[in-house]
Amino acid sequence: MTSAQERADLLSKLGLDAQNKAALGRVLGTGSIGQATEKADGRMEATIRIRPDEISWDPSILVMPHGGDIDLEIINDDLNTHCALLPSNGDRKFIWLVNHSKGRATLNLDGPGYYWFSSPTGNDEGRGLTGAIVVLGDVPPEARLDRPDQPRP
Repeated sequence: MTSAQERADLLSKLGLDAQNKAALGRVLGTGSIGQATEKADGRMEATIRIRPDEISWDPSILVMPHGGDIDLEIINDDLNTHCALLPSNGDRKFIWLVNHSKGRATLNLDGPGYYWFSSPTGNDEGRGLTGAIVVLGDVPPEARLDRPDQPRP
């Protein structure tokens, strides 16, 4: 668990604490921040869990250093049943998570930006079980809009 100052420092280091940097960073007010681990083949991996009686993802913000494939392990340590509705190019992924269970999902997030994930069962989203995957990087030249260069911080 990180202190409030460590959280603020990490948000700043990753460029998530202001507009026009990596993304809107202070979107989620609770939970922790984690970084995906890159394997030798370029794929990334991370673990996200629901801790007992916290109704939040840990980490609630997962940062990928670049677009691509990521292997997620989702763990429900809570005493209640939840699920994970995850973003992925082509189709979303849904994992049902009964109490004290885990699941795996492979996502493809090939463009920079932030992607929301949640547990849409019951009132989980309303109680805080919402998170974001932030993909760092720039849009490739072929996907950029034809407009004048914009000021960057």
